[in-house]
Amino acid sequence: MTTLQVKVRPNARASSLEQAADGSWLAQLKSPPVDGKANEELIALVARQFACRRAAVSIRSGASGRMKLVKIDDG
Repeated sequence: MTTLQVKVRPNARASSLEQAADGSWLAQLKSPPVDGKANEELIALVARQFACRRAAVSIRSGASGRMKLVKIDDG
């Protein structure tokens, strides 16, 4: 199991996921933070980055904030 600390910036021009120098991640999402759309896009982005299924990715905390803990199940 892997846990990532992700800072989210919704309403970006393009979607991207980049690792910062301190080990945290910055996710820029096209989706607005409405009805969980940004969280769905974040899960899809993390799954694509780490080549795993979307079902293996979950938001452990911070679902309604900008700082999120994202869990990836390795199995």
